[in-house]
Formats: sequence, structure tokens, C-alpha cells
Amino acid sequence: MELKLSFSSDNAPLSVIAAAKVAGISLSIDPTLSPGSPPTLLLPEGLKQGTNELLRYLGGKGTISNFYGMDAFESGQIDKWLEYASVFESGSEFEGACAYVDEYLLQRTLLVGHNLSVADIAIWSGLAGTGQRWESLRKSKKYQNLVRWFNSIFVEYNDALSEVTSTFVGKKGLGKPMASKVKGKEQQGSNPDSKNVSGSANEKGNVGNRPTFEVDLPDAEVGKVKLRFAPEPSGYLHIGHSKAGLLNQYFAQRYQGQVVVRFDDTNPAKESNEFVDNILKDIETLGIKYEKVTYTSDYFPKLMEKAEELIREGKAYVDDTPRDQMQKERMDGIESRCRNNSSAENMILWKEMIAGSERGLQCCLRGKLDMQDLNKSLRDPVYYRCNPMPHHRIGSKYKIYPTYDFACPFVDAEEGITHALRSSEYHDRNAQYYRIQEDMGARKVLIYEFSRLNMVYTLLSKRKLLWFVQNGKVDGWDDPRFPTVQGIVRRGLKIEALVQFILEQGASKNLNLMEWDKLWTINKKIIDPVCSRHTAVIEERRVLLTLTNGPEEPFVRIIPRHKKYEGAGEKATTYTKRIWIDHADAESISVDEEVTLMDWGNAIVKEIRKDQDGYVTHLAGVLHLEGSVKTTKLKLTWLPDTSELITLSLVEFDYLISKKKLEEDEDFLDVLNPCTKKETVALGDSNMRNLKRGEILQLERKGYFRCDVPFMRPSRPIVLFAIPDGRQQTVLK
Repeated sequence: MELKLSFSSDNAPLSVIAAAKVAGISLSIDPTLSPGSPPTLLLPEGLKQGTNELLRYLGGKGTISNFYGMDAFESGQIDKWLEYASVFESGSEFEGACAYVDEYLLQRTLLVGHNLSVADIAIWSGLAGTGQRWESLRKSKKYQNLVRWFNSIFVEYNDALSEVTSTFVGKKGLGKPMASKVKGKEQQGSNPDSKNVSGSANEKGNVGNRPTFEVDLPDAEVGKVKLRFAPEPSGYLHIGHSKAGLLNQYFAQRYQGQVVVRFDDTNPAKESNEFVDNILKDIETLGIKYEKVTYTSDYFPKLMEKAEELIREGKAYVDDTPRDQMQKERMDGIESRCRNNSSAENMILWKEMIAGSERGLQCCLRGKLDMQDLNKSLRDPVYYRCNPMPHHRIGSKYKIYPTYDFACPFVDAEEGITHALRSSEYHDRNAQYYRIQEDMGARKVLIYEFSRLNMVYTLLSKRKLLWFVQNGKVDGWDDPRFPTVQGIVRRGLKIEALVQFILEQGASKNLNLMEWDKLWTINKKIIDPVCSRHTAVIEERRVLLTLTNGPEEPFVRIIPRHKKYEGAGEKATTYTKRIWIDHADAESISVDEEVTLMDWGNAIVKEIRKDQDGYVTHLAGVLHLEGSVKTTKLKLTWLPDTSELITLSLVEFDYLISKKKLEEDEDFLDVLNPCTKKETVALGDSNMRNLKRGEILQLERKGYFRCDVPFMRPSRPIVLFAIPDGRQQTVLK
């Protein structure tokens, strides 16, 4: 439903219009109110007036979750920012307001909570609405946190916000996201060395200009940035990990810095060398360049020393409280009975943990932080747990292992990491990260957040993906139905498309549920200009068309495999008197209808034979090569009736689950898709004998495919995996 927004022409409510655009709410604009009148929304239930009242209303509508806060507390915080936004309209208070918000954003991504809210839109619009005054400050280095925040929102919602500002701010409006200045050196474009993010040269037909985003790392200096990509070796890399890896590479290249690949191998129950090897393979596939590979397990001796130091200083204690009781006490802010044990008592139990004794197995090591903190991650988190299982790298040397929360801040500092990129799902644990570094006396590492990449109908939990592997629901971690790097590549995705898709999102902090269709649409634009064209006819009920005036003897022509791309090479096409067409095509033809036989010319169908059930079984007609292909309704693919045709298995895949998004309390086993794979037998032209594994082709009028099993012998079909093209089409024609 379209809402009507009325306002005075001398005072357009920029924030209201921007909020509606960003949230996908349709507005009709009526700038005819008398000067000084408050903006008004005409709703079915009556009128709403006033900028802030309209923003609150729009905050509860549209496509953005928690746009007006996730609870009453956040809504109250948003209300304060809505009131504050008017300060930017005051000339004398403008810079003071900028300084206030800049300081507030020092360690925050957004104004309220973890999602974009109408508070962000109100302040953003207040700045943008001042035109050149803000633009001048934006180009300077004066308010770097504010500029970072402003730019990230503008890049994320560029289309909507550019339209609003160009219309309602006029010549003073924003033309494009301003290039931020990097400390130590002004950016020459977004990528100083002009290399693409994958690190590989662009191939002909690939996307040459990578999309970029202008969001700075705080306090980053060119040549001094060091980042880490730290996957846990408990599965193969998936599309979500790809975002983290590629963003690390992007910022490293932008600041001429380094990336360390570090395996977070602190849980021997889940990890293996198989996963290490395949993650390194996936990193290479993604084109991520790194300085070196390290392991958290390299630092186990130092981590144990640091743990003992914290015990002696009274900053950590050993707790034997049962796990369920401990979790409840943490939720309720109740201190453990072990919290005030002496250092000597804690050291005795710590030694039991190291030995893996029966007593030690009952214990864990906890940090003594703050059990009453509203941020529950600070309520004495676990630092070490016992685990008698052997480690995939170091065997049975240890019986205790550090948690990620304890190891990560220490190892980041030890390795000289300047900025730790983490997804925003860890936001509440950022305070814990900094507190642990402080207690350890470690160098502070700056955390930079980005939103986790969530895809519709997709599970990204490695635990859940492992269930499919272990229960034989898929062929392995590289199954084309999996969101793993190996899975999506096997299905036909080009890495160039994945890089473009991820960089188009930039370092956004907004938790968006992304559609696969967008990714496959990008992929189609990359593969279509260069992939070869071939022909297939579905085996079931295929129909013979006899051309009575066709060639008495078969003849062969050499034609391009792609009419617009010479690099695809050539193919041999055989022309015969008897040709095969798809049954679906035969059913759509009428007697005396003129059709076009692709790569040949026109023909007129004179006779149609059907069986007792009414299915077409045979067609007869005559070639009419002088006919115009522009006038025919049907353009048919066909194959010659020869012994050289080869058997194909065309395989299509569907999502593993039948629900777009799982709720937190929902079991994925309840929404399993019962049918996720369909195989169709077809005949293909003889040129496909030369296809190589991994080669991408288009079957005319049937879509794009990737060769998974090439030709080996006549009795074994070529296996082609259907590649989605972004149109949500899964049924073969």
C-alpha cells in the first residue's frame, strides 16, 4: 500500500523520506502544505503528524528488522536520538553536535544496538541536509568516526539515499560516497595497487571493475595494518567464511598490510587435518594472499603460562560447579561458591586439570570479571576446559584446552594484529575481548565489525552441515547443495562472482538475509559472454521429425561454439533428413506451422502423429530455408538422428531446507526438503565428448551447466550440473 506524505515545500522531511526509501515503503509525495506545517502521513487509521512521530511509525514497517529497536529499551534510546537530530539544523550548534556524535561512535558501529535504526537515518539526514557544510567536514579528517559511520550507511543504501538527497537537497546534495582518507596517505581510488581482491588477473569476459566501499579501519596506517583470518578447522570454508576472508584481504590490500591465516584449533573433538588441508585449498581458490599460516595451538605453552599468572593474581579461578548450574548462575548473576577460593587452592585444582585426573575433569578455569555486569559475556567466562581427546596436530600432549574467548585476544596481541575483523554476532563479547587483554597486560587490538552473511534457505552452522555429511544426505562437503566454497564452485559459481557479490555489500554491519538469486545473476553475467553453446534433447518421449526434402546424405558444417566469442572455439554440426526434438516442443506445434530449426533455417510441419494416449510420436515436414526466422513463433533446438549422439545426465539441485530463515528455537530437522536432487536423461551433440571437468556451457534453451563427469566411454553418461541463473527456475524445459 502506498502512503501519502504531505509537507511544506520549504521544509521537506528528509529523514522521513529517507527512512521510507531505505525500508522499501512506497510514498506518494505532496509538497503543498503551508509553510511551517508539520509533515503529515495519511493512513487508513487517520493522520500522523510530526517528523519524529512519522519516523516511529515507519520504524515498525518495511523490510528492515528492529528498525525501531528490538525492545522497549532500544526504542527509548532511539527516541532520544530522534529528538537530538534537530540540533544539526542550528548553525551555531552544528560542529558541537558533530563532535558529540563522533565521540559516541568511537567504539560503536551504529547509534543503537546492532541494526540500522531510524535513529541512524535521522542523524544521517540531519548531516546530509546541511549540504556543503557537512560535505566540507566530510572531506576533512576532523570527525573520522562520524565520517566512517556516515559513509558506511551511504554505501549500504546508496541507491535509495542518493535519490533522496539529489531530489531534496539539490545542488548541495551528495553525488556519490566520498573517498575516505587513509591515515598516512590519501587514497588513490579504493585499491592503491589496483589489484583485484582475488589477487588474480581479470580474464576476458570476467567482471573487470570490482565494486568497492569506502569505509575506513579506525586508526589504520598505511603499511602498518596486520589482519588475521582465523577459521576453526571443524569443516570446510563456506560462503560466510568467504566474506570474512575477502574483507580481510580487501583491507590488507587497501592499507598495504598483511593477512595471517590462523587456525583456531582449540577443540580437538571437532577438528582434523582433513579440514585444515581443505581450508587452505579453499583459501587458494578464493585468491586470498597471506603472509603465513599459524595455529592457536602454537601458543598453548604461553597460554597456559598466562592462565597460571592470572590465577596467582586472583584474576581467574578454578570452578567445579556442574555446567547446567553454572550457566543458570551466570544468567542470574549469582557468584560461584568457588569464586573466592585462594590462589593456592586454585593452583591445586589447576594441576588436577592439567593432569586430566578424575577430579580435574570436573573443573574448568574461569576469569574473575564481573558477575553483575548487564553484559553477560563479562560474567566470569570460561577460559579453560578439560578434554582428554587427542589433538590433530599435537596428539595427547594436553588434557586441557583454552576457549576461543580466552585464546583469541591473547594470540591476536602476540601476533601483532592491529585490527581484528569479527562478525557483529560477537558484538556483546567485544567488551569481554578488551577486558581479557587488559587483565593479561596485552597490547590492545582494535575490533572491526561486519555483518555475518546469511543466505535464504541455507544452513551455515558447521555442526548442522556435518549432520548432512554423516547421515549420507549429501555426497560430502563439496556437494553442490552445500554453501561451502567447494560446493558452490562445483555447482558452477565463478569465484569472480562471489568476490563481486561480497564486495557489493562492503563492510556493512546490517544483518541482512541475502537472496541466492542475486549471486547467481552476477554469475550469469560472467559466464554467459564466454561459455560454449551446445544442444541437448530430453530422452523421455523425444520425437523424430522427418524432413522429406532434407539431405539424402548427412553433411557437416563447422560453426562457432559461441557466436559472439571467438575464444570458445568451433564445433561440428551434422545435418540429416531425420532429426530429434524435445517432446514438449513437439506438443506445441500445429499442422502447417512454420518453425525455425536453430543453426539451420525454417521448416514447415505437415504431419503430426499421436499415440492412443494423445502424445505426439512423430512429425513430418519440409525444409523452407528461404523463410524468415523473424516471423516464426517457435525456435527449436534439435539433434541429428545419428549414432554419434552421447548420453547426458542433467542434474538439478534444490535447497536442503524448505524455510527461508530458521528461527533460533527451530530445529532444522523439522524443515528438511524431502527432494533436493533431480536427474534427467538426455542426448547431447557429439562435440560434448571434448568437455573437461569443471567446464561451463550453455545447453541452448535449457540453461547453464557445469561438467562434473566428462565423457569416458559410451556406456557412461556425461554428468552436467544445472547452474541457477537468478530467475528461480529449477525445472528443465
